[in-house]
Amino acid sequence: MDDPLEIFNTAADLHTEMINQMKGVPGVTQERLVEGLSARYCALSLVGEPIMYLEISMFLDELQKRRISTLLVTNVQFPERNENGEAFNQLYVSVDAATKDSSKAIDRPLFGDFWERFIDSLTALKEKQQQTVYRLTVVKGWNREDVDVKSIGKPSFVEIKTYCGSEVFSEALSLKSEGEYEGLCEHAHSCSVLSKTRKFKVNVLLYTWLVTASVSSFGVYLESSFFLGFKRRFSLMVQVASGRPFNSEDYMALTPSWAIYGAEESRYYPNQSWYRKKVTSKVKKLSNSELYQYRAA
Repeated sequence: MDDPLEIFNTAADLHTEMINQMKGVPGVTQERLVEGLSARYCALSLVGEPIMYLEISMFLDELQKRRISTLLVTNVQFPERNENGEAFNQLYVSVDAATKDSSKAIDRPLFGDFWERFIDSLTALKEKQQQTVYRLTVVKGWNREDVDVKSIGKPSFVEIKTYCGSEVFSEALSLKSEGEYEGLCEHAHSCSVLSKTRKFKVNVLLYTWLVTASVSSFGVYLESSFFLGFKRRFSLMVQVASGRPFNSEDYMALTPSWAIYGAEESRYYPNQSWYRKKVTSKVKKLSNSELYQYRAA
């Protein structure tokens, strides 16, 4: 099994190598390049099931020591690990279905008691005091109508991802939850919309940004339309270590108007300049023989 420190050092080296490749790219300023070299965010996602790694707590500790914020994504099949309360900053859970049959068809689970594990994991999620997010990937004809599982885990936010970030589904979720969740943010680039619980709405104003957000934190929670206030966030983590708990309301801040659902900017930061590469080369249509040779290679 790989050592947590070795994993971190390798990841840090690869991160530096990747950022350095952006030197000279049109639109990339020296300021942003230097900023990008200093990792401030680590998403433990798209690597299988991260909590299966036996030293995940030690790895998260290494990140926390360096004030790197962590997002951990789980497929909710290991309830005992969720109950242990790993030291992550945000917990994302992939909720692909709301019935046993649809879950089996969509996820093709390995465990015979997959549904019990799923329910137990969501139940444990409800006890978390930090930010939690349901990630719903909506597939028409498979799970589009299934929105009831939110009542089990009571997540802080629900991120809805579809082929086009369905406004209809977001509105349906709001209606079915009897106002507990409502549309909040959208991000055009990732085709996603975000719903939030009522506790993040104070005197008709939305408070889903995190305090002490800085320019360097822009894009940290790109898909879910969050900023992370690192200074405040890590002071709260130290507070937890000393035995004093906190909850997600302790570090919420006012959501800017350009990030609210329906805003003209579609969640794009207005003070940033966006560059789109112009593709001028023509795509050659391969013949059947060329296609066969390409596949064989």
